[in-house]
Amino acid sequence: MSAQDQFHTLSDRATKAEENVKTASAKNMDDLRKRVQAAGDLAQKHATDLKTHATNAKQKASDGWTDVQDRWSGHVALVRTDAGDRKEQRDSKRAQHHAERAERYAADTVEFAFAAIEESEYAVLDATLARAEADAVAVA
Repeated sequence: MSAQDQFHTLSDRATKAEENVKTASAKNMDDLRKRVQAAGDLAQKHATDLKTHATNAKQKASDGWTDVQDRWSGHVALVRTDAGDRKEQRDSKRAQHHAERAERYAADTVEFAFAAIEESEYAVLDATLARAEADAVAVA
């Protein structure tokens, strides 16, 4: 699947996640528990897939978001530097290599976004369930 196709799929998935979050508060707690479980399972699957498909073990998500953000910023800076250097290169072999690397990078970032969306959906649904349970206990 091309990076563009993956990006369109990502957009569709983000829309679905948003719809799930919007309708979560209107659901009963049993249905909400099922949704939380399903979202958690899907988030875990995408997190596992992300680790499996990572091309560089050093770029795997580590202990905290600060580390992820630092790595992301450094990687973006490197890619953008490469883009500037590429303007000066006319060698066909290098251009092909760069295109392949750019395609892999695009695919990896889409996979990362998938995992982030799945985890976000899970977190929001879980928080909604926790609030519903807290409200139910307060009423009882």
